[in-house]
Amino acid sequence: MTETDLLKSYDPADYERPSVTVDLVLLGIRNGRPAALLLKRGEHPFADRWALPGGFVGIAESLDAAAERVLHEKAGIADAHLEQLYTFGAVDRDPRMRVITVAWLALLNEAAFAAALAANSALLPAAIDVPWAGETGGPIAALAPDGSALDLAFDHADILALAMLRLRGKLDYSDVGFALLPDLFTLRQLQDVHEAILGATLNKPAFRRRMLDKGWLAATGTREEGTSFRPAELYRFQRLL
Repeated sequence: MTETDLLKSYDPADYERPSVTVDLVLLGIRNGRPAALLLKRGEHPFADRWALPGGFVGIAESLDAAAERVLHEKAGIADAHLEQLYTFGAVDRDPRMRVITVAWLALLNEAAFAAALAANSALLPAAIDVPWAGETGGPIAALAPDGSALDLAFDHADILALAMLRLRGKLDYSDVGFALLPDLFTLRQLQDVHEAILGATLNKPAFRRRMLDKGWLAATGTREEGTSFRPAELYRFQRLL
């Protein structure tokens, strides 16, 4: 039998097929701690629980296109640092049917985070409480603005926990931290991002020396404006060749 003959006789209905979704961790820094944008589910399953923005992947849609569509439709964002996080495929993760989800991490700087909230008033900025140190891993909690714990739908607490673990693991050797900053930033702002993600206070001189030694920072020769104290120098991220 040739491949052409096989394809003519092939019946996809011979095999059960799961549905595929994408879920986006829209993550930024808010009030000095990591925060993710969540939506309240209006229908079952998990009605009235909070969930990551997501949606089903169309039959003719690539995973990248689906993630970008959800980013635009549910957060009003045209572009962001977007990367695949992990594929979650527990058999019982969705009580309706077998659904496999591909989780994505979208890192938003302060302006993009605020723009998403303005574009969709249904989005809730939930602070992420990480009780474990370093890259230990484990459960996290998503907190409402009043500090109360939010009930999350599906396995979205696991997705958020993995997002924080991934961020902590990549922070020191990759450029992910810069995606949470404006184009021009101070060393203090850079340290604030690292401290928020790591959940720890860093030694100021040692941190600055390490960042400068990496060669990632280019001094702009300008200083921040509108401060009541001595303005700090502004830097920009420079990608190493």
